[in-house]
Amino acid sequence: MSIDESGIGKLKKARERWEKDFGSAPKREADFTTISGMEVPPLATPLDLNGFDYETRLGFPGSYPYTRGIHNSMYMGRLWTMRQFAGFGTPEDTNRRFKYLMEHGQTGLSTAFDMPTLMGYDCDHERSRGEVGKEGVSVSSLADMEVLFDGIDLEKVTTSMTINCSAGIIFAMYLVMAEKKGVDWRKLRGTLQNDMLKEFIAQREWISPPEPSVKIVVDI
Repeated sequence: MSIDESGIGKLKKARERWEKDFGSAPKREADFTTISGMEVPPLATPLDLNGFDYETRLGFPGSYPYTRGIHNSMYMGRLWTMRQFAGFGTPEDTNRRFKYLMEHGQTGLSTAFDMPTLMGYDCDHERSRGEVGKEGVSVSSLADMEVLFDGIDLEKVTTSMTINCSAGIIFAMYLVMAEKKGVDWRKLRGTLQNDMLKEFIAQREWISPPEPSVKIVVDI
C-alpha cells in the first residue's frame, strides 16, 4: 500500500477495523509504559507520523541526531568490535588468553577482574584469601598490568575493562603501562565500566558511599 492520499485513506479504514476488533479482544492487566513513563500505544502506523520531520527527528547514518549510527556506512563499512569477556588466574594466564583470542579473530579485549581487584584489595591481603584469580584476573600493581598487556599493541586494539569502585586505580595503571610502552595516550581506545550506581543497586561491590563514589565516576 503506497502512503499517498488514497493510501492514507485505506490505512485509516483498515485501522478502524482493527480498533473495532481490538476493543473486544482480551487484554492483560498490565502497565504498558516505558521506563521513562511514556505510554506505549497498542499499535503504531504511518498515520502516527503526521508532521514528523524525518531529517531532524530520525536522520541518516553519520548525521545528527545519530539515531541510526555515528558512521555513514555503519556495519557495511566495518563490523562491530568483537570482544570475548576474558580474565582468570594470574596476569600471565590472562595475557596468554588475550593473545589466543586475538589470534582467532577477536578485534577487541574485554577484561574480567577477580573479586579482590574489583574491591581494591591486593592479592596478598587477608580478605583476598580463596578469591584470587577465581572469577577474573588478579591485578594488584603496575607490574601486573604490564604483564597483562605484554606483547599487545595498544594502538591497534581497544580495551574494555569491567571494573567500577576501583576503576580510577586500574585506569591509572593502564595509562602508566601504556606510557612505559611508548604509547601516546591520545591513541588509546576503549572503555571503563565505571558505573557505581549499578554497584549500589545490583552487584553490591563498593568502597566509598554513594555521593563520593559518583563524584569519582564524574572525575574519571
